Amino acid sequence: MLWDFDGPICRLFARHRAERVAADLVDWLERQGLRGLLTETERETLDPQVVLRAVGRRRPGSDLVAGLEERLTQEELRAAASALPTAWADPLIRTWTAVGARLAVTTNNSPRAARTYLESRDLTDCFAPHLYGRTEHLHHLKPHPHCLHRALNAMGAAPAAALMIGDSLADLTAAREAGVPFLGYARTENKEKRLRTAGAGHVVRSLEPLLRLLRRGRPVG
Repeated sequence: MLWDFDGPICRLFARHRAERVAADLVDWLERQGLRGLLTETERETLDPQVVLRAVGRRRPGSDLVAGLEERLTQEELRAAASALPTAWADPLIRTWTAVGARLAVTTNNSPRAARTYLESRDLTDCFAPHLYGRTEHLHHLKPHPHCLHRALNAMGAAPAAALMIGDSLADLTAAREAGVPFLGYARTENKEKRLRTAGAGHVVRSLEPLLRLLRRGRPVG
C-alpha cells in the first residue's frame, strides 16, 4: 500500500498554514534580490511547493534550490508538530499492518516531516523503513513516478499488486505512470470531482468504509 502523506494520512498544514509558508519563501527570495525568479502568479501562490518547483526549474542543482528546499523542510517539520490526523487513517494503517500488508509513504513532502508526524502517532513501525519523499532532485516530484518506483523496488512488489492512496491529480498521474492501481481520497466534493474528471475510477470521501471492509475480512484494492 503506497500512501500519499499530506491528505490521506494527515492535514499537514491544518494549523501551520501553507499560504503563510509560501509567502515566507517568496519573502526570503526577495531578500536575496531574486524576486525576478518568480512570475507574478508564482509570487502569489498559496502552495509552497509551487515556489520551490519554480526555482528548481530555473536554477536546477544550485545551492539556492538546496537552501530553499531546506527552508521548506523546516516549515514542514514545524507543521508536523500540529498536523491533524485524517479521520480513520490511524486505525486503518494499524489494521492493514496487522493483516500483513506492507505500507510505504510516497510523498512530495520531506520524508523527515513524514517521519516526525508518524512518530507522534506511534505509526512509524507500520511504514519504516519505507518513507520516500522529496529529495534535492525536484524533477522527481510527483507527478513523476520516481518515489513510487523507489517504494516498489525496495519492497519487491509488482506494480499491479500494489495500491496507491492519494488525493491529488499528481498522485493519480504518478500511479498511472508506475502501473499502480489508484484509490482517490477526497475530503471535499470539489476534490472528488477533479479526481473523477481526470479519470480516477475509485474515490472515497472517508477512509471508514475501507476500515470496515478490512475488519470484515474483505480485500481492499
